[in-house]
Amino acid sequence: MTHPESIGRDGTLADQAMARTSAPAALGEDRRRGHDPSGQSSDHEHDHDDAHAFAWPEAVRMGLVALAAAALWFRVWEAYRSVSVIGALGLAIGGWPIFKEAFENLIDRRMTMELSMTIAIVAAAAIGELFTALVITLFVLAAEVLESMTVQRGRRAIRDLLEFLPREVSVRRAGSVHAVSADELGIGDAILVNPGGRVPVDGTVLAGHSFVDESRITGESMPVEKTKGAPVYAGSINQSGALEVRAERIGRDTSYGKIIEAVERAERSRAPVQRLADRLAGYLVYFALAAAGLTFLVTGDVRSTIAVVIVAGACGIAAGTPLAILGGIGHSARLGAIVKGGVHLETLGRVDTVVLDKTGTLTYGRPEVQRVLGADGVSPEAVLDAAAAAEQRSEHPLGQTIVAHARAQKRPVVEPERFSYTPGRGIAAEVATTTVLVGNRAWMRDRGVAMPEASVTGIVTDAAASAASEVFVARDGRLLGAIAIADSVRPEGQRAVAALGRLGIRTILLTGDTRPVADAVARSLGIREVEADLLPEDKVERIEALVAAGGTVAMVGDGVNDAPALTAASVGVGMGSGTDVARESADVVLLGNDLARFVETLAIARRTRGIIWQNFAGTLVVDTFGVGLAAFGLLGPLLAAFIHVASELAFILNSARLLPHRELPTSWRPGATRPRSPSRAPTATTPSVPRSPGSSARRRT
Repeated sequence: MTHPESIGRDGTLADQAMARTSAPAALGEDRRRGHDPSGQSSDHEHDHDDAHAFAWPEAVRMGLVALAAAALWFRVWEAYRSVSVIGALGLAIGGWPIFKEAFENLIDRRMTMELSMTIAIVAAAAIGELFTALVITLFVLAAEVLESMTVQRGRRAIRDLLEFLPREVSVRRAGSVHAVSADELGIGDAILVNPGGRVPVDGTVLAGHSFVDESRITGESMPVEKTKGAPVYAGSINQSGALEVRAERIGRDTSYGKIIEAVERAERSRAPVQRLADRLAGYLVYFALAAAGLTFLVTGDVRSTIAVVIVAGACGIAAGTPLAILGGIGHSARLGAIVKGGVHLETLGRVDTVVLDKTGTLTYGRPEVQRVLGADGVSPEAVLDAAAAAEQRSEHPLGQTIVAHARAQKRPVVEPERFSYTPGRGIAAEVATTTVLVGNRAWMRDRGVAMPEASVTGIVTDAAASAASEVFVARDGRLLGAIAIADSVRPEGQRAVAALGRLGIRTILLTGDTRPVADAVARSLGIREVEADLLPEDKVERIEALVAAGGTVAMVGDGVNDAPALTAASVGVGMGSGTDVARESADVVLLGNDLARFVETLAIARRTRGIIWQNFAGTLVVDTFGVGLAAFGLLGPLLAAFIHVASELAFILNSARLLPHRELPTSWRPGATRPRSPSRAPTATTPSVPRSPGSSARRRT
């Protein structure tokens, strides 16, 4: 029967684990002083430690109370006829933590369950019911321990995050390698990471070659190749070769440290529903005392009066609510979604409208070759070879995309002899004594190339075809073919949108891209509501209108221009590979770019909210019927204590269903390997590139 405000705010294990990593201890110091990071005073400076394990003092105390109750029942030894010495000692030893907590709450003018249980225990002892008082004490102590163990399980998700970084690292200093504590690392240190080891810092590879599992940080499902000059992130796992890394960010400044800090802050936060639970718990205590007073006035039965006080409990909601929120936040963190506070988790559970950005959210945010088509008698390979040779010196994003595609296809790229670029038109290059033209339809007509009436790429049947840019290729005045280039839609997007529909959530696409591009992407994903050609301020206006209409809106985006919209929404969701501004403005951050994880997080938030309200309703039903039965003498103090504890544990275990499993996902375990694929979707570490062609730069999404 923990005080409502004590669960989810202590964070002692988190402090200790953070101290063992290279992160500064300032956050822990704030909490040990009873303050949150914002500098405000903690709600309850006398909180006891709920996260401890089932230690021997609790076991001894419960054993002594049980022995005292047994001795009293079997009348083992009674020195005095008027009072039981064994019973009194057992009650004093076992009830001490309960009495102490009740006294502190009384001094602070807080009405809690410890206070009502103290009243019941003292009243039972006063009328000579020492055995009943001992059994009630034993029930309360057992409930405290079981509740504490359940909360500790919830904190394991946070502890797993905190303890993942190595405590000792190998550093090259003065020409030799030294093993030092992670706390002693400094910027510029050269750190050695062996195969299977975990990277302790954000930095750059100085030497070595390996594949690194970054799924814990970026959400990238496949190991990423690392060579000299490549960035690495704290919390990632070195899969194969040895690496030497220069430390550039350490401790809480690393990407992993920021994830830890966000989860810790969320763990300590209090959602509005939790404050409601605290108030309701207090009201139920007043209700129990008032009902007990009325029962005594009407019946004069002291046993019934005590039973009324005992049976009315609010621990199910007082302890179950923060446990459910802790479980929801921890479960979401395991999925790769960092929810920055209980208030945002609660808001997610009420979301009825999801607004999606396009570039970088529904698409990869970089142009890719979709199709290479040849004119009559010309192979696609010949078209690609000619275009790549002409574009080799080009700095245009589309030209770089064509060259990269040719090299990925293992095609030889010939160096052009001459090269010229006409902005807004295309390229003319001399390749092996021939003139190769690459550009748009107007460029071809300007240079006298005969063009067909229908688009060469018109036979492309996929839904994104209308969003593709056509790059035509000609040699010596003859059209060779065309290359369709577009920003690829993320494969999980369609599944995510369909899942949102099954949840009954309205989905809207808002983008600064052109209408044809937006419509093509929306059709491929099954999104019915689309608004295109929007400036950042237009997005904010649309979202504010949705919120003003009574909707609970989640905005998902990744760009700088998305930051105002993320702030305007009921809850902002930033992509982990997006800009720093978008991630800071967001209430929820997806470590990777998998929208399916966002849908799963929404489902968890809804489940969390549902479990909390189940606990609310169940507590009210149990208290109402229990008080009624006890008031009419149908429920004795012992049975009332059993019902109280059983209902409390039932509601706590109901909340515990949200807690993540102890085991880490395979991709998070040191030394875990996954099959490699020759083709890999763009990773979160890929530099951003211009968006789909045909869109105005000022409307960049």
